[in-house]
Amino acid sequence: MRTQVCIIGGGPSGLMLGHLLRRAGVDCVILERRSRDYVLGRIRAGVLEAGTVDMLRSAGIGARMDAEGFPHGGTWVAARNHGFRVDFEALTGRQVMVYGQTEVTADLYAAHDAAGTVIVHQAEGVTIHDAGGTPHVTYATKGETHRIDCDWIAGCDGFHGVSRATIPADVLRTVERVYPFGWLGILSRTRPAAAELIYANHETGFALASMRNEGLSRYYIQAPVDDPLDKWTDDAFWDELRRRLPADVAETIETGPSIEKSIAPLRSFVAEPMRWNRLFLVGDAAHIVPPTGAKGLNLAMSDVAYLSDALIRHYGGEDDGLETYSDRALARVWKATRFSWWFTTLMHRFPEDGAFERRMKEAEIDYLEHSEAARTVMAENYVGLPL
Repeated sequence: MRTQVCIIGGGPSGLMLGHLLRRAGVDCVILERRSRDYVLGRIRAGVLEAGTVDMLRSAGIGARMDAEGFPHGGTWVAARNHGFRVDFEALTGRQVMVYGQTEVTADLYAAHDAAGTVIVHQAEGVTIHDAGGTPHVTYATKGETHRIDCDWIAGCDGFHGVSRATIPADVLRTVERVYPFGWLGILSRTRPAAAELIYANHETGFALASMRNEGLSRYYIQAPVDDPLDKWTDDAFWDELRRRLPADVAETIETGPSIEKSIAPLRSFVAEPMRWNRLFLVGDAAHIVPPTGAKGLNLAMSDVAYLSDALIRHYGGEDDGLETYSDRALARVWKATRFSWWFTTLMHRFPEDGAFERRMKEAEIDYLEHSEAARTVMAENYVGLPL
């Protein structure tokens, strides 16, 4: 098989990149290790930055999002049984959209089905060859090995994918911060605790009240990453969540059986550069942020915006976008990494925190509440920095 761009990874970043390239007349093939049902069943982020929302609309796949998504003009921050609202619209003139990553993926699949994109699922043993010369990719399906020759390779295959591992160790630079806790999350068919997200700092740990729609809630609490899930019965989870949320919210929260429960580790990770010869890294293949602040999917989409623009311009005779892709993407990646690190540090309790650290976090949250300048900085970062 011959194509212009081979995209490794059929999650939202790979699907979005393929969609934008096809709309511009650039040929591509998408390889995905998992089945389509598996990809569509993954429970992931649910908050889209303003720029991601604009991107989906301009790509012609925002209709269902606009019909079923929930625009949020702000968010709540709570500490010491008191909460206050950070008003995104008043401070920045922009909103975010609550619309699950699963739904974005479904919309992208529908667009690819209509366009007839070649998407190979259950592609095993994907291997990148000669990324510095005449690149090609090999993979196996049903016991048979296949080869795709291409001009460029886009690695959208996540943190554990083959793409980043292909870059020589003497070229790749990585930095990482692994956080000493995880997020225990549940999904429940219950009415959300509030109309907007609530981020809570509590003496026993962080909590987040979020939503997917009017009848589907997503809640998280800070917990040891190695806690066994069976320790956290539904009743134990609800009790701890209510303890950490402000009393007026806790008293009215609707509880019910969990339909999904998991503990996710938290890390900050960045790999540089994001281009090596004819291979590009996109999304989680190059960077991971803790979910505090909802930057993971949104950062992947900004990478896609930069790379799709560069490749489309390349096939139109301009190569400057390809040369600057890595620097351009990383400039935004580092700013989002800083915000996620700051918000995670502010809202969580660390094992090494003493009385001084706890009081400093309380003082900063108090400053955030009473300083418009501080709330503006948070709002600008939360709704998404400009591309």
